[in-house]
Amino acid sequence: MVRTPAEVFIALGLLLSVAAPVLGQAPVLRSANHDYRVVTVADGLINPWSIAFLPEGDILITERPGRLRLVRHGVLRMEPIEGVPDALVEGQGGLFDVVPHPDFESNRWLYLTYAKPIGDGTEATTAIARGRFENDRLMDVEDIFVAQSRGRPGHYGARIAFDADGYLFVTVGDRQIPSTGDLEAHPAQDISNHHGTVNRLNDDGSAPTDNPFVGQSGALPEIWSHGHRNPQGLAIHPETGDVWSIEHGPQGGDELNRILPGLNYGWPVIGYGVNYGSGLAIHEGTLRDGIESPTNFWVPSIATSGLMIYTGDLFPAWKGNIFAGGLAGQQVARLAMDGPRVVREETLLQGLGRVRDIRQSPEGYIYVALESRGGTPSAVVRLEPAGAR
Repeated sequence: MVRTPAEVFIALGLLLSVAAPVLGQAPVLRSANHDYRVVTVADGLINPWSIAFLPEGDILITERPGRLRLVRHGVLRMEPIEGVPDALVEGQGGLFDVVPHPDFESNRWLYLTYAKPIGDGTEATTAIARGRFENDRLMDVEDIFVAQSRGRPGHYGARIAFDADGYLFVTVGDRQIPSTGDLEAHPAQDISNHHGTVNRLNDDGSAPTDNPFVGQSGALPEIWSHGHRNPQGLAIHPETGDVWSIEHGPQGGDELNRILPGLNYGWPVIGYGVNYGSGLAIHEGTLRDGIESPTNFWVPSIATSGLMIYTGDLFPAWKGNIFAGGLAGQQVARLAMDGPRVVREETLLQGLGRVRDIRQSPEGYIYVALESRGGTPSAVVRLEPAGAR
């Protein structure tokens, strides 16, 4: 079984009980560097998709069926926040990411991604809505980016992140368009649409003038990189400025990529996965000149979702590590880095639930959004230190 090109380390201790941490008993779990506890922050959620922290201490959680929830003073409020745009909740569609503006304290802007209905309302595309969070509701909500993409009700991408210069990055998936005939004719290889792209925007949704394809005939100016499948994790290193993304492979071939402007990341021309069920080849190979290879890949897939670069002080041995969530794998993959290279991988939280999102709180805790699977409750939990190893 191939897991990654890097050396793989499995957690020293697995969970003794799946339910116990979510129920608050919080046993001590072990990893290669730190002992930790898993403590419930909010439960009773339905498909939690994203977590955000506000300066005053509130926590926001999106639920894919279209609700934005508020945790205040440790209590999940029953009533969802009003003013959220209407999403097409079908298949993988719904309400996705939530991120505050870097200057949220002064402008109160919140950014949400969602599956925006288009046409007769039976199809949807990835969109970013922006609104002011005032008096516990969203005001002046407007769409600032609507992707030129359409297809099956899945593979929306929809992760967003701000860099240190205030630019807003957003991922758009390939919308499950199958690979047939000429692979290079796939929409993810065509920069006249947003299928399979990472995009760079100003905070009002306009395209910066120094984006790599600005001025190129037939190209969309928002595109930063292309050739992606379904990027559902996005993080920007606060020290290096590097943009990192994880994307779902098909049956195998989940990828971690360092995103550089103007580059092609290969879907569906190269990759490490195969067709679902049949196991037949999709790609022409795993390497090709002019196409970027992944920094790390997973075979079999863990179904990557949620990405974080840890910079806190509570887990000092994990500083600079990349954390990737796994849906099918029901795990967190901790990747120790040497510059842009993965040197070790460790599996954390295995079997606790489908990991949809991972975020670092201002205090340095690690928060994880867990989707229910097999009777385990949906919840947001946090990792708390319980001693170094």
